[in-house]
Amino acid sequence: MPICKTSDDTRVSSPGRRAVLLKPTLVVPLLGIILPLFFWACYWMQWPFWLGGFLLLPLAWRRRGIGGLLGWMGPCVALLGVVALLMRSSATLLYYPVLVNAIFLLAFATSLFQPQTLVERLARRLDPDLPPEGVCYTRKVTIAWCVFFAVNGGIAWWTTGQSMTAWTLYNGLIAYLAIGMMFAGEWLVRQRVMNRSPSQVPHG
Repeated sequence: MPICKTSDDTRVSSPGRRAVLLKPTLVVPLLGIILPLFFWACYWMQWPFWLGGFLLLPLAWRRRGIGGLLGWMGPCVALLGVVALLMRSSATLLYYPVLVNAIFLLAFATSLFQPQTLVERLARRLDPDLPPEGVCYTRKVTIAWCVFFAVNGGIAWWTTGQSMTAWTLYNGLIAYLAIGMMFAGEWLVRQRVMNRSPSQVPHG
């Protein structure tokens, strides 16, 4: 697999189409924050955890406008909510972060074998004329996110066998701090790359 690969496909979606693509994608990460907070509330208020399944049901309709593997995230997550509600058990909800990380990992990893990586496609929305060094950089960022999702998903899987306190602490706090550090680290690296290159490398 080549480290750097350019592509001739530089088409940019219209603003309206871009809004359709981006807005639904934000719903899953948002629920990723709400669900652990809901679990914390259940923990302290002694509510049944399986009620969190109601929060996942709206994602069943989030397939439209999202292409590829990421388009299946909403329906798959909603299915976890349905099972939790039918069984009145929180067991399936514990695998929510595992499922999300797995789908993101597959989406980013499979894009490495496509003409454009997922990060490159996002970068071209900001800069349609992405230079070759930018393409190389976005490929490396894609690989870095693959490693992150693999590690984060593995830890999330491990927490499913631990106490609810440990599960919520990691998936509702530590994991999001790690994501923030990942974004911050990528931003710092990108600044160094931009300073060394005459062409700016946009954020992916």
